[in-house]
Amino acid sequence: MKQKIRRLVCCCLAAIHIFTITVFAEPPVWPSDTGIQAESGAVIDADSGALLFGQNCVNTAYPPASITKLLTALIVLEHCELDEVVTFSETAMNHVEADSGNKYNLLAGERLTVEDCLHLLLLVSTNQAANALAEHVAGSIPAFVDMMNAKVAELGCSSKTHFDNPSGLNGDTQHVTAYDMALIAQAAFDNESLLKVSSALSYKINSTISYPDGFTIRQEHRLVSTTDPNNQLYYPPAIAGKTGYLMKAGNTLVTYAEKDGRRLISVVLKGSPNPVYFLDGKTLLEFGFDRFQNVSITDHETRYVTGEESIDIQGTSYLPSDLMIEPGRVITLPRDASFEDAALALEPLSGSNPPANAVAVLRYTYNDRFIGSAYLMTKESLSGVDVDLSISPGSNDSDPDESKRPGRSWFSRIHLPGTAAVAIAVLTLLGTLTASAVFWVLYSRRKEARELAARREARRRRLKAHGDEDEFERLLEMRKSREISPQKRRSSPPRKREPDPFDEFDDFPL
Repeated sequence: MKQKIRRLVCCCLAAIHIFTITVFAEPPVWPSDTGIQAESGAVIDADSGALLFGQNCVNTAYPPASITKLLTALIVLEHCELDEVVTFSETAMNHVEADSGNKYNLLAGERLTVEDCLHLLLLVSTNQAANALAEHVAGSIPAFVDMMNAKVAELGCSSKTHFDNPSGLNGDTQHVTAYDMALIAQAAFDNESLLKVSSALSYKINSTISYPDGFTIRQEHRLVSTTDPNNQLYYPPAIAGKTGYLMKAGNTLVTYAEKDGRRLISVVLKGSPNPVYFLDGKTLLEFGFDRFQNVSITDHETRYVTGEESIDIQGTSYLPSDLMIEPGRVITLPRDASFEDAALALEPLSGSNPPANAVAVLRYTYNDRFIGSAYLMTKESLSGVDVDLSISPGSNDSDPDESKRPGRSWFSRIHLPGTAAVAIAVLTLLGTLTASAVFWVLYSRRKEARELAARREARRRRLKAHGDEDEFERLLEMRKSREISPQKRRSSPPRKREPDPFDEFDDFPL
């Protein structure tokens, strides 16, 4: 019995040691091994806004070349209908570099719909279409460029990003960082009309001055257009994107992909010649899909929206029952991480056009990396409110490769990482088990002492029953005469135990 108890205590102590080592381990390291050959690259999650990988992507800007046209198309679609007619002016035709080309021999005086111009812009990168659209929207190319720079500021791009023209041709201050270009592409592909145009494999232009019977243009982004499974550029998740090239810029590429309910965007700047820069774009996307997961905020977050105590936000008191988290929002985590590994901060409203009932922003980080956000909103007046699901994600403070839970009491307001919370729970459980084991040891010892006393008393009774009373008294006196005090017992040297006169009765049944 004693051996079993000792084993139980040892097991509990060993478990405490093992679990202490396990639960206090650091969260999984953020993956970073892509091996792309381009000077700069990035891949973001289009739903959370998290930057999954970046190489020279935040602090270094490069000429974007024709991927600029994604921003041009976005601004056009925000100000025009697809069936509006665009007239090509002399300025639109001539405001290009001499060697920039005019593959379909467009001429001044062409009248094409906005939809036609957008397909020319995004599928085959027609510079004259970029100029014509700019004039149609803003009245002049310089005025449109002002709109472009205002838009990138609105999207949260850094001061390193700036545009000089709508086509992407060389400009003295036409530069973009890979991360900022990913933010631009995120906004662009959130526009359904732009996504539809950019994902088209072909498009028929009905008529131009040079081609009265029209002509068909075809997608030039090879990750989008390749249909041969044996081709190394075959990548079915790739849905849309834009290519670019200038001698100064090298090859540039933006790719939008969808897989297993997730949406990713990769950016390549200063890429190597074909097909390497396409493979870099594919590698970034595979990395993002394989190494990361999206986790629903509303399915896992209970802070600020549960409990009974009121919460103070920017000087206003709210009951948790009156608050809700913006639906549909996610955070992006490494595959082997959990929601509890994310840190949460409650931040004041920022950015443009928050929902009318938004009161704050829940901003999540993982080892100081931004991984997603959601509005904290009141439940009142939800009907008729157009909830904007595209919160500006902000940007990471540094290039990855360069490198509250308010509670209903003071204790629950302390933020604990998920691993620490698990550690406390496990240690509490093991502490309880250990305390139970100690109690059982003490209880067992007391029980054994009581049983021993009972057996001795039973022996005395049996002795009296099997012998005469005088014999019993004689043996009892013999026992007493051999007993010594505890103090004397401690000071006396050990000696061989003499037989107890009652030992002969130990085998009597109780």
